[in-house]
Amino acid sequence: MDGDGRDDALLKPRLLSRLERLQLGTRRRLAGHVAGEHRSIRHGSSLDFADYREYNPGDDFRRVDYHLFARLDVLLVKLFEAEDDLDLRLFIDTSASMGETKLLQAARVAAALGFVALVRRDVVSVHTFPLERRAPRFVGRSAAAALFAHLSGLTSEGETRFAEATTALLARSTRPGLTVVISDLLTAEWERGLTGLPARGGDVVVVHVLDREELRPTLVGDMELVDRESGRRVVVSLSRDTVAAYEREAAAWIDGVATRCRSVGLGYVRLFSDDDLEPLLLGAWCREGVLR
Repeated sequence: MDGDGRDDALLKPRLLSRLERLQLGTRRRLAGHVAGEHRSIRHGSSLDFADYREYNPGDDFRRVDYHLFARLDVLLVKLFEAEDDLDLRLFIDTSASMGETKLLQAARVAAALGFVALVRRDVVSVHTFPLERRAPRFVGRSAAAALFAHLSGLTSEGETRFAEATTALLARSTRPGLTVVISDLLTAEWERGLTGLPARGGDVVVVHVLDREELRPTLVGDMELVDRESGRRVVVSLSRDTVAAYEREAAAWIDGVATRCRSVGLGYVRLFSDDDLEPLLLGAWCREGVLR
């Protein structure tokens, strides 16, 4: 990890060791071109040796290199070119509405999924919106520290412009793979932005990151609210009845987002900024098929 300790704030060593045993889940069969660990729609006859990785429970024991085991006392599995890689595109909302806490949680999620991909020889690219011109790519386990450092340096600023960002992502010529959108979706454009993503092929998973205060505000009384992105100020009077009505609307909205995502074939998981990631990644997210 980074010497200044910033990367350690993302994922703890214990979680990293448990993530090593997982891989990204995909609901569709994808075509790739590098030795990885995902089933391909290609049926080429190539069985050229590509690399080794450590044995994990459930691996095909016939691929264990027993000669190396005899010499090194380490179980290593052979990887072949006939197994295809997966392109993982991490699409992270860095607009002002994410703030410090939601963006930190988004970076943790991206770090966890990216680490799983890198360990399994998948290619990871990081896109942020407002969409950057440069989308850094990371390949191989040795790139994990660089990925964590990049994610640790993200800052929240500017407006969301979600539909514009997804349109720009779709216009980029890349192979089908797994696209993970990590956002609070606090924009009127969220539906228009998401529904076009399946057109690029592959799988799309939406990680909906929220603060609990956004669903159940503790504010009551007369106050001035400021929009983080536009700077617009609104004077409001929040009675308990008004707050209760807001909570009902907010709950209906997030349920509607989940329903709409699933109706167009997107995976959907909800996450709060103060959630403990480990039980979610190793439990609910595996059941949802994001990891396996």
